[in-house]
Amino acid sequence: MRKLLIADDEEGIRSLVRMTLESDAYEIVEARNGAEAVALARDLHPELVLLDAMMPELDGFEACRRLKDDQGTSDIVVVMLTALAQEGDREKGQAAGADEYFTKPFSPVALLGLVDRIYDRKVAS
Repeated sequence: MRKLLIADDEEGIRSLVRMTLESDAYEIVEARNGAEAVALARDLHPELVLLDAMMPELDGFEACRRLKDDQGTSDIVVVMLTALAQEGDREKGQAAGADEYFTKPFSPVALLGLVDRIYDRKVAS
């Protein structure tokens, strides 16, 4: 089973993502802030983290940086899933080590396609 972590401070977004991706193929874990996301990623080592940029305690960019700088979690695929859509925001996500940048509002079908492509790449490598 594929393990996936959704990190967003908005319960409605976590719920939408969960409903979009929920199937027998995924074990979905949720975090309400960046600090919780980093702790859960270290404990559970999901293959993929969907990470909001604007969260309390630790923003998504810093959470991504910590995951990518930690040898134990650096191989986790991180997708920034955020309303921050400016080019500077994308650059900040890349600088933090994000593997993908996906903006809100999003199409659930497009998100499912992205997640499937990421897992297909991981299986192929």
